[in-house]
Amino acid sequence: MTPQLTVLVNTYNHERFIERCLLSVVEQDFPANETEVIVVDDGSTDHTAEMVRKFQSRVRLIRKENGGQVSAFNTGVAEARGKIIAFLDGDDWWATNKLTAVFRAFEENQQIAAVGHGYFEVDEHDSVRAKWMPEPGCRLTFERPDLVFRSRSSRTFLGTSRLAIRESALARTLPVPVELPFFDNFVFAQAIAIGGALLLAEPLCYYRVHSSNLFISDAPTEQQRRTRYRVLCGLLEHLPARLKTLGASDAAISAFLAFDQAEAARLKLMLNGGWSWETFRAEYMNFHVHYRDPDWGYRVFKNFVLLSTLLMPPKSFYRMRGWYAKHGFRRLRERVGSASLTAPDLAVVRDRTQKIAGH
Repeated sequence: MTPQLTVLVNTYNHERFIERCLLSVVEQDFPANETEVIVVDDGSTDHTAEMVRKFQSRVRLIRKENGGQVSAFNTGVAEARGKIIAFLDGDDWWATNKLTAVFRAFEENQQIAAVGHGYFEVDEHDSVRAKWMPEPGCRLTFERPDLVFRSRSSRTFLGTSRLAIRESALARTLPVPVELPFFDNFVFAQAIAIGGALLLAEPLCYYRVHSSNLFISDAPTEQQRRTRYRVLCGLLEHLPARLKTLGASDAAISAFLAFDQAEAARLKLMLNGGWSWETFRAEYMNFHVHYRDPDWGYRVFKNFVLLSTLLMPPKSFYRMRGWYAKHGFRRLRERVGSASLTAPDLAVVRDRTQKIAGH
Protein backbone atom coordinates (compact mmCIF):
# COMPACT_ATOMS: atom_id res chain seq x y z
CA MET A 1 0.00 0.00 0.00
CA THR A 2 1.31 3.45 -0.86
CA PRO A 3 1.89 5.39 2.38
CA GLN A 4 0.18 8.72 2.82
CA LEU A 5 3.35 10.24 4.25
CA THR A 6 7.08 9.68 4.00
CA VAL A 7 9.26 11.08 6.77
CA LEU A 8 12.75 11.62 5.39
CA VAL A 9 15.43 12.17 8.03
CA ASN A 10 18.94 13.20 7.06
CA THR A 11 21.66 12.80 9.67
CA TYR A 12 25.41 13.09 10.07
CA ASN A 13 27.23 12.56 13.38
CA HIS A 14 24.09 13.24 15.41
CA GLU A 15 24.55 10.55 18.07
CA ARG A 16 23.70 13.11 20.78
CA PHE A 17 20.43 14.10 19.14
CA ILE A 18 19.12 11.38 16.80
CA GLU A 19 17.26 9.40 19.48
CA ARG A 20 15.20 12.43 20.47
CA CYS A 21 14.58 13.11 16.78
CA LEU A 22 13.31 9.61 15.99
CA LEU A 23 11.26 9.31 19.18
CA SER A 24 9.35 12.38 18.03
CA VAL A 25 8.65 10.62 14.71
CA VAL A 26 7.50 7.24 16.03
CA GLU A 27 5.36 8.93 18.71
CA GLN A 28 3.36 10.96 16.17
CA ASP A 29 -0.41 10.74 16.53
CA PHE A 30 -0.70 10.18 12.77
CA PRO A 31 -1.43 6.49 11.89
CA ALA A 32 1.81 4.50 11.80
CA ASN A 33 0.49 2.21 9.06
CA GLU A 34 0.11 5.22 6.75
CA THR A 35 3.65 6.48 7.37
CA GLU A 36 7.05 5.32 6.19
CA VAL A 37 10.20 6.57 7.90
CA ILE A 38 13.52 6.67 6.06
CA VAL A 39 16.76 7.74 7.72
CA VAL A 40 19.72 8.53 5.47
CA ASP A 41 23.00 8.42 7.40
CA ASP A 42 25.46 10.49 5.39
CA GLY A 43 28.61 8.62 6.44
CA SER A 44 28.54 9.27 10.18
CA THR A 45 31.76 8.40 12.01
CA ASP A 46 30.18 8.29 15.48
CA HIS A 47 27.45 6.00 16.89
CA THR A 48 24.55 7.55 14.96
CA ALA A 49 23.78 4.34 13.03
CA GLU A 50 23.66 2.28 16.22
CA MET A 51 21.21 4.74 17.75
CA VAL A 52 19.00 4.59 14.65
CA ARG A 53 18.91 0.76 14.78
CA LYS A 54 17.05 0.99 18.09
CA PHE A 55 14.07 2.00 15.95
CA GLN A 56 14.49 -0.64 13.25
CA SER A 57 10.90 -1.91 13.64
CA ARG A 58 9.62 1.45 12.38
CA VAL A 59 12.57 3.00 10.59
CA ARG A 60 14.46 2.08 7.43
CA LEU A 61 18.13 3.03 7.66
CA ILE A 62 20.14 3.82 4.55
CA ARG A 63 23.88 4.32 5.04
CA LYS A 64 26.04 6.00 2.44
CA GLU A 65 29.44 7.63 2.08
CA ASN A 66 29.60 11.23 3.21
CA GLY A 67 28.51 13.55 0.42
CA GLY A 68 26.59 16.38 2.10
CA GLN A 69 22.93 17.15 2.64
CA VAL A 70 21.96 17.32 -1.03
CA SER A 71 23.53 13.92 -1.63
CA ALA A 72 21.56 12.49 1.32
CA PHE A 73 18.42 14.20 0.03
CA ASN A 74 18.81 12.64 -3.42
CA THR A 75 19.36 9.20 -1.91
CA GLY A 76 16.30 9.43 0.31
CA VAL A 77 13.94 10.97 -2.25
CA ALA A 78 14.72 8.14 -4.68
CA GLU A 79 13.37 5.68 -2.09
CA ALA A 80 10.38 7.67 -0.82
CA ARG A 81 6.91 6.34 -1.73
CA GLY A 82 4.61 8.70 0.17
CA LYS A 83 2.17 11.12 -1.44
CA ILE A 84 3.57 13.78 0.89
CA ILE A 85 7.22 14.03 1.93
CA ALA A 86 8.08 15.63 5.28
CA PHE A 87 11.75 16.42 5.98
CA LEU A 88 13.57 16.40 9.30
CA ASP A 89 17.19 17.03 10.27
CA GLY A 90 18.69 14.52 12.69
CA ASP A 91 19.40 17.17 15.33
CA ASP A 92 15.84 18.56 15.39
CA TRP A 93 12.53 17.07 16.52
CA TRP A 94 8.78 17.49 16.11
CA ALA A 95 5.72 18.10 18.25
CA THR A 96 3.49 15.01 18.53
CA ASN A 97 0.75 16.44 16.30
CA LYS A 98 3.07 17.67 13.52
CA LEU A 99 2.15 15.13 10.84
CA THR A 100 -1.57 15.24 11.60
CA ALA A 101 -1.64 19.04 11.34
CA VAL A 102 0.38 19.07 8.12
CA PHE A 103 -1.63 16.29 6.47
CA ARG A 104 -4.89 18.04 7.34
CA ALA A 105 -3.59 21.26 5.80
CA PHE A 106 -2.83 19.46 2.53
CA GLU A 107 -6.24 17.76 2.53
CA GLU A 108 -8.08 21.04 3.11
CA ASN A 109 -6.01 22.96 0.56
CA GLN A 110 -5.70 20.71 -2.47
CA GLN A 111 -4.01 23.36 -4.62
CA ILE A 112 -1.02 24.08 -2.39
CA ALA A 113 2.34 22.46 -3.08
CA ALA A 114 4.01 22.83 0.33
CA VAL A 115 3.25 23.37 4.01
CA GLY A 116 5.47 24.98 6.64
CA HIS A 117 4.86 26.11 10.22
CA GLY A 118 6.12 27.90 13.30
CA TYR A 119 8.89 26.48 15.44
CA PHE A 120 10.76 26.67 18.70
CA GLU A 121 14.45 27.50 18.60
CA VAL A 122 16.33 25.46 21.21
CA ASP A 123 19.95 25.05 22.27
CA GLU A 124 21.90 21.81 22.65
CA HIS A 125 20.63 21.48 26.23
CA ASP A 126 16.95 21.65 25.14
CA SER A 127 16.33 25.13 26.53
CA VAL A 128 13.86 27.13 24.44
CA ARG A 129 15.48 30.35 23.20
CA ALA A 130 12.69 31.68 21.01
CA LYS A 131 9.32 30.86 19.51
CA TRP A 132 8.93 31.85 15.86
CA MET A 133 5.43 32.10 14.41
CA PRO A 134 4.06 33.33 11.06
CA GLU A 135 0.80 35.17 10.79
CA PRO A 136 -2.12 32.70 10.97
CA GLY A 137 -3.14 31.45 7.54
CA CYS A 138 -0.11 33.01 5.82
CA ARG A 139 0.31 31.94 2.20
CA LEU A 140 3.38 32.43 0.05
CA THR A 141 2.82 32.92 -3.65
CA PHE A 142 4.49 34.24 -6.79
CA GLU A 143 1.28 35.79 -8.08
CA ARG A 144 2.20 39.39 -7.12
CA PRO A 145 5.77 40.77 -6.90
CA ASP A 146 4.92 42.99 -3.91
CA LEU A 147 3.66 39.97 -1.94
CA VAL A 148 6.72 37.97 -2.96
CA PHE A 149 9.01 40.71 -1.70
CA ARG A 150 7.20 41.08 1.60
CA SER A 151 7.21 37.31 2.17
CA ARG A 152 11.01 37.30 2.54
CA SER A 153 11.02 36.88 6.32
CA SER A 154 8.47 34.04 6.14
CA ARG A 155 10.72 31.69 4.21
CA THR A 156 12.36 30.48 7.42
CA PHE A 157 9.14 28.56 8.16
CA LEU A 158 9.91 26.31 5.17
CA GLY A 159 13.40 25.30 6.30
CA THR A 160 14.26 21.60 6.26
CA SER A 161 12.60 20.40 9.48
CA ARG A 162 9.52 22.56 8.83
CA LEU A 163 9.06 21.62 5.16
CA ALA A 164 6.51 19.16 3.77
CA ILE A 165 5.77 18.94 0.05
CA ARG A 166 3.52 16.95 -2.25
CA GLU A 167 5.43 14.25 -4.10
CA SER A 168 3.99 15.48 -7.41
CA ALA A 169 5.39 18.97 -6.75
CA LEU A 170 8.71 17.67 -5.46
CA ALA A 171 9.27 15.75 -8.69
CA ARG A 172 9.06 19.03 -10.63
CA THR A 173 11.75 20.67 -8.50
CA LEU A 174 14.40 18.04 -9.26
CA PRO A 175 17.27 17.71 -9.74
CA VAL A 176 18.85 19.82 -7.00
CA PRO A 177 22.26 21.06 -8.17
CA VAL A 178 24.93 19.01 -6.42
CA GLU A 179 27.08 22.08 -5.70
CA LEU A 180 24.43 23.44 -3.31
CA PRO A 181 25.21 22.65 0.37
CA PHE A 182 21.50 22.37 1.25
CA PHE A 183 18.34 21.53 -0.66
CA ASP A 184 15.55 23.31 1.22
CA ASN A 185 15.65 26.83 -0.27
CA PHE A 186 15.98 25.48 -3.80
CA VAL A 187 13.02 23.11 -3.35
CA PHE A 188 10.59 25.32 -1.47
CA ALA A 189 11.15 28.31 -3.78
CA GLN A 190 9.97 26.19 -6.69
CA ALA A 191 7.10 24.76 -4.63
CA ILE A 192 5.86 28.31 -4.01
CA ALA A 193 5.93 28.91 -7.77
CA ILE A 194 4.16 25.61 -8.51
CA GLY A 195 1.19 25.93 -6.18
CA GLY A 196 2.03 28.20 -3.29
CA ALA A 197 2.86 27.34 0.30
CA LEU A 198 0.67 27.49 3.40
CA LEU A 199 2.24 28.39 6.74
CA LEU A 200 0.66 27.11 9.94
CA ALA A 201 1.06 29.43 12.91
CA GLU A 202 1.45 26.62 15.45
CA PRO A 203 5.08 25.83 16.38
CA LEU A 204 5.37 22.14 15.43
CA CYS A 205 9.15 21.76 15.35
CA TYR A 206 12.09 22.18 17.71
CA TYR A 207 15.00 23.59 15.70
CA ARG A 208 18.30 23.09 17.46
CA VAL A 209 21.14 25.62 17.32
CA HIS A 210 24.39 24.09 18.54
CA SER A 211 28.15 24.27 18.14
CA SER A 212 28.27 21.62 15.38
CA ASN A 213 25.52 23.19 13.31
CA LEU A 214 26.72 23.53 9.72
CA PHE A 215 24.74 26.66 8.97
CA ILE A 216 23.93 28.79 11.99
CA SER A 217 25.24 29.51 15.47
CA ASP A 218 25.28 32.36 17.95
CA ALA A 219 28.71 33.48 16.71
CA PRO A 220 29.01 32.41 13.04
CA THR A 221 32.45 31.15 12.05
CA GLU A 222 34.12 32.01 8.77
CA GLN A 223 33.30 28.50 7.54
CA GLN A 224 29.60 28.97 8.32
CA ARG A 225 29.64 32.30 6.50
CA ARG A 226 31.32 30.66 3.50
CA THR A 227 28.66 27.95 3.52
CA ARG A 228 25.97 30.62 3.57
CA TYR A 229 27.69 32.40 0.69
CA ARG A 230 27.82 29.17 -1.33
CA VAL A 231 24.09 28.66 -0.74
CA LEU A 232 23.24 32.17 -1.92
CA CYS A 233 25.49 31.99 -4.99
CA GLY A 234 23.97 28.64 -5.94
CA LEU A 235 20.43 29.95 -5.58
CA LEU A 236 21.18 33.09 -7.57
CA GLU A 237 22.75 31.02 -10.32
CA HIS A 238 20.18 28.24 -10.65
CA LEU A 239 16.81 29.46 -9.35
CA PRO A 240 15.89 32.17 -11.88
CA ALA A 241 15.79 29.77 -14.84
CA ARG A 242 13.88 27.14 -12.85
CA LEU A 243 11.31 29.63 -11.61
CA LYS A 244 10.91 31.01 -15.11
CA THR A 245 10.02 27.55 -16.47
CA LEU A 246 7.39 27.26 -13.73
CA GLY A 247 5.65 30.44 -14.91
CA ALA A 248 7.02 33.00 -12.45
CA SER A 249 7.37 36.51 -13.86
CA ASP A 250 10.70 38.32 -14.05
CA ALA A 251 9.42 40.86 -11.55
CA ALA A 252 8.41 38.17 -9.05
CA ILE A 253 11.73 36.34 -9.42
CA SER A 254 13.64 39.59 -8.89
CA ALA A 255 11.57 40.36 -5.78
CA PHE A 256 12.07 36.86 -4.37
CA LEU A 257 15.86 37.02 -4.76
CA ALA A 258 16.41 40.67 -3.82
CA PHE A 259 17.41 39.95 -0.21
CA ASP A 260 19.64 37.06 -1.29
CA GLN A 261 21.50 39.29 -3.76
CA ALA A 262 22.03 41.96 -1.11
CA GLU A 263 23.27 39.47 1.49
CA ALA A 264 25.56 37.75 -1.01
CA ALA A 265 27.19 41.08 -1.88
CA ARG A 266 27.93 41.72 1.80
CA LEU A 267 29.25 38.22 2.48
CA LYS A 268 31.59 38.34 -0.51
CA LEU A 269 33.25 41.45 0.88
CA MET A 270 33.35 40.12 4.46
CA LEU A 271 35.06 36.93 3.34
CA ASN A 272 37.18 37.95 0.38
CA GLY A 273 37.64 41.69 0.68
CA GLY A 274 37.47 44.02 -2.30
CA TRP A 275 37.28 47.71 -3.13
CA SER A 276 35.80 50.37 -0.89
CA TRP A 277 33.38 51.42 -3.63
CA GLU A 278 32.06 47.83 -3.63
CA THR A 279 31.28 48.17 0.08
CA PHE A 280 29.47 51.43 -0.64
CA ARG A 281 27.40 49.73 -3.34
CA ALA A 282 26.62 46.69 -1.15
CA GLU A 283 25.51 48.83 1.80
CA TYR A 284 23.47 51.12 -0.44
CA MET A 285 21.73 48.06 -1.92
CA ASN A 286 21.06 46.53 1.51
CA PHE A 287 19.60 49.79 2.79
CA HIS A 288 17.15 50.08 -0.09
CA VAL A 289 16.20 46.40 0.06
CA HIS A 290 15.52 46.37 3.79
CA TYR A 291 14.14 49.83 4.59
CA ARG A 292 11.68 52.40 3.31
CA ASP A 293 10.38 55.81 4.40
CA PRO A 294 13.42 56.84 6.51
CA ASP A 295 13.09 60.05 8.49
CA TRP A 296 15.73 62.80 8.30
CA GLY A 297 17.63 61.47 11.32
CA TYR A 298 17.96 58.02 9.83
CA ARG A 299 19.07 59.52 6.49
CA VAL A 300 21.85 61.44 8.25
CA PHE A 301 22.95 58.30 10.07
CA LYS A 302 22.91 56.18 6.92
CA ASN A 303 24.84 58.76 4.92
CA PHE A 304 27.49 58.75 7.64
CA VAL A 305 27.68 54.93 7.39
CA LEU A 306 27.94 55.06 3.60
CA LEU A 307 30.72 57.64 3.83
CA SER A 308 32.64 55.41 6.25
CA THR A 309 32.58 52.56 3.71
CA LEU A 310 34.82 54.68 1.47
CA LEU A 311 37.36 55.33 4.22
CA MET A 312 38.42 51.78 5.07
CA PRO A 313 38.89 48.34 3.47
CA PRO A 314 35.76 46.14 3.32
CA LYS A 315 36.94 43.64 5.93
CA SER A 316 37.73 46.46 8.37
CA PHE A 317 34.30 48.02 7.78
CA TYR A 318 32.48 44.76 8.45
CA ARG A 319 34.56 44.05 11.56
CA MET A 320 33.51 47.48 12.82
CA ARG A 321 29.91 46.75 11.87
CA GLY A 322 30.03 43.43 13.75
CA TRP A 323 31.44 45.15 16.84
CA TYR A 324 28.69 47.77 16.60
CA ALA A 325 25.99 45.09 16.47
CA LYS A 326 27.55 42.98 19.24
CA HIS A 327 27.60 45.88 21.67
CA GLY A 328 24.01 46.91 21.04
CA PHE A 329 24.66 50.32 19.52
CA ARG A 330 21.61 49.85 17.33
CA ARG A 331 19.61 51.31 20.20
CA LEU A 332 21.65 54.49 19.92
CA ARG A 333 20.90 54.67 16.20
CA GLU A 334 17.18 54.25 16.92
CA ARG A 335 17.33 57.42 19.04
CA VAL A 336 18.72 59.31 16.06
CA GLY A 337 16.10 58.25 13.54
CA SER A 338 14.01 55.40 12.17
CA ALA A 339 12.81 53.73 8.98
CA SER A 340 10.14 51.16 8.19
CA LEU A 341 11.05 47.61 7.23
CA THR A 342 10.15 46.55 3.70
CA ALA A 343 9.53 43.01 5.03
CA PRO A 344 7.96 43.09 8.50
CA ASP A 345 9.69 41.20 11.30
CA LEU A 346 8.51 37.72 12.17
CA ALA A 347 6.32 37.25 15.22
CA VAL A 348 8.68 36.03 17.94
CA VAL A 349 8.42 35.39 21.66
CA ARG A 350 11.77 35.13 23.40
CA ASP A 351 12.44 33.15 26.58
CA ARG A 352 16.01 32.08 27.19
CA THR A 353 15.29 30.30 30.47
CA GLN A 354 12.41 27.99 29.57
CA LYS A 355 13.22 24.29 29.84
CA ILE A 356 11.23 21.72 27.89
CA ALA A 357 9.11 19.50 30.10
CA GLY A 358 10.84 16.28 31.09
CA HIS A 359 14.38 17.56 30.36
